Amino acid sequence: MKKYQQFVCMSGLPRSGSTLLSAILCQNPKIHSEGNSAVCQLMWDMQQSLTKNCNEQIAANERKNTMDELISIIPEIYYNNIEENEKIIIDKCRSWTIPDNINLLKKYIDNDIKIIVLERPVLNIVNSFQKLYTKNNKTIDITSLLNPNSEPLMRSLNGLMHAKKNNEDNTFLFINYNDLTEKPEETIKKIYDFCNWDYFEHDFNNIQAKYLENDEVYGLKGFHDVHPTIRKSDEDIVLLDDLRTKCMEIDNILNNTESI
Repeated sequence: MKKYQQFVCMSGLPRSGSTLLSAILCQNPKIHSEGNSAVCQLMWDMQQSLTKNCNEQIAANERKNTMDELISIIPEIYYNNIEENEKIIIDKCRSWTIPDNINLLKKYIDNDIKIIVLERPVLNIVNSFQKLYTKNNKTIDITSLLNPNSEPLMRSLNGLMHAKKNNEDNTFLFINYNDLTEKPEETIKKIYDFCNWDYFEHDFNNIQAKYLENDEVYGLKGFHDVHPTIRKSDEDIVLLDDLRTKCMEIDNILNNTESI
């Protein structure tokens, strides 16, 4: 039997404040929000296995219900060790805005699923990655972040644009990084209203990550650091002019994609 009562997703663009938002929301003892989750990938892999690799066996033995149950139970198993009072799961994955994954959520978890989507100008995201790589003494072609449909940025950007164009049923709430860092209380209240939660008074001057993510796995020290008080990252641009121009062109397209 699952321990939680509500499953909410957090998605959107990288370097847009999801770690900060998770740390803030976790001040509410009813909320469990940790680092990047494997739930989406696990559900997708299970679906692919059952509908392709095991399709013959499933069909021959009339095991369609078993297939649905196996996929549906993945979130329950993944979050089986949460604290007793944590009745709300916020599952963080940038891929939750991809259409096929939205279908997974609505079919196997909740047809009225709520997805919080964080966004930030691409110029500032790429700039933030450049600073992070420099800090970790990594020599990386930063322009590769803009390769079509690549991770961690462009595939997430495609998902964000899809969400903006397909929000007729109010599945998505878009949270801007600047609003989160400059108007945290107002922004958090929007999230509570969106998810139909009873409001909890958060302390924006004593923020700590309850569930730490091991950045050694990513090879990027400081990737998911959270400061005790909200501190907007420096916006000084360190990118070359050509890359800056490309980022601004993408931002212009995004700005002209109105949310429904």
